[in-house]
Amino acid sequence: MSADSDEIGLLSASELSTRYRARDLRPIDVVDSLLARIEQLDGPINAWVTVCGDEAKAAATASLERISQGKPRGALDGIPVALKDNIDVAGVRTTCGSRILKGYVPTRDADVVVRLKEAGAVILGKTNMLEFAYGNVHPDVGQCNNPGMTTRTAGGSSSGSAAAVAAGMVPLALGTDTGGSIRIPAAYCGIIGLKPTFDRVSHRGVFPLSWSLDHVGQLGRTADDVLSLLDAVGIPSRGPSDDRPLSGLRDLRVGIVRQHLGPDLRPGVRGAFDRAVAIFSDAGAEVADVSLPTWEHADVAHVLVLAPEASAVHLDWLRGRPQDYAPDTRLQLELGAVTPAAAYLKAQRFRNVIAAETRAVFGGVDILLSPTVGFVAPETDPAMGSELGALEGLRTGPHCLIGLPAVSVPAGTAEDGLPAGLQIASAWGTDRRLLGIAAAYLASAGWRALAPPGT
Repeated sequence: MSADSDEIGLLSASELSTRYRARDLRPIDVVDSLLARIEQLDGPINAWVTVCGDEAKAAATASLERISQGKPRGALDGIPVALKDNIDVAGVRTTCGSRILKGYVPTRDADVVVRLKEAGAVILGKTNMLEFAYGNVHPDVGQCNNPGMTTRTAGGSSSGSAAAVAAGMVPLALGTDTGGSIRIPAAYCGIIGLKPTFDRVSHRGVFPLSWSLDHVGQLGRTADDVLSLLDAVGIPSRGPSDDRPLSGLRDLRVGIVRQHLGPDLRPGVRGAFDRAVAIFSDAGAEVADVSLPTWEHADVAHVLVLAPEASAVHLDWLRGRPQDYAPDTRLQLELGAVTPAAAYLKAQRFRNVIAAETRAVFGGVDILLSPTVGFVAPETDPAMGSELGALEGLRTGPHCLIGLPAVSVPAGTAEDGLPAGLQIASAWGTDRRLLGIAAAYLASAGWRALAPPGT
């Protein structure tokens, strides 16, 4: 692989944008280099489902013309972006990691794609995912593996989006998160993954898993890049606190979620988390434990909401084409179809109880900290409904249940030299401020994203 391709694989979106405007790098050269990088690196990783080479080159050429005329559309003009393969792009297949949608080609762009194109971004392609984002790999597609150790999973369900960013095959990606599907692979791959406030980003044109839990979010190698992508595809915050000035980490009120420091935490992950907390404390933040008793029951409520909503989406296919699902996906959908209505409604009411308790806690703290996952990337994706699968999403599910913004950022390495993630959450509607805090933490830690393989 050429030195140029290695260099470009390490550049953030903001660095690319700066160099475009300095006229020492062109979008078309970046696209060519990243396409070569995908060709050479993706075999054992399996991050990409569809690479849109010709379309990306055409978009990069149009971007170069705008930049040459001094009329760039903004920070993302000419920046390559990957999309999870449940996000529609007109004329490009959307498979959702499934056999059922193998031949589906939408005729209309998802809202987020419309916004990306308006911003001048370059759609590089569609990325691998767990089948219908429901926790299981379809054998037709295969597991997406971790760039740092390809005998381990990249996590899910936004597997390919996280792996492609971590491997330096693209600087930015969009994914979806219904119980941790952005934050978990971000933690496993050592990058940044944001689940915004519910409905901060439009779902239209994104295939649903659970309509009341789904979030469209962003993945990148720097907090500033993730913020640029959020600003491009999301609606502006309605809360004035989102743009409140931030002076590093000093005087922040930090709450440690006591319920998320249980015995399932592996020692290396606990050590990485403790070191991350010390960075906040040493920088002048006020750190204290907080108790959220209802969060101990969030996993049960999450399943009781997700399962019947997912089954409702798939009911016709489940009746007519059950053999085309991966066996574990089919089992999950069948179980969801027989979930009692009373259980679903009670879980929906319980969401309000959890939200009220969390809102009260935010009266005394600015952010909540917890490990993103209690362990590093396993060899295979834990099956939805298994004991390990429940533990994997234990710390990420509550935020989807109540629509709270949360971001996973690197916390260093843990067992087997693999990345551990730190999860930071803030009050509803404070997504931009949350990313500012994430950037301040990473700067205080002296942390830079893991170098992509091959560089």
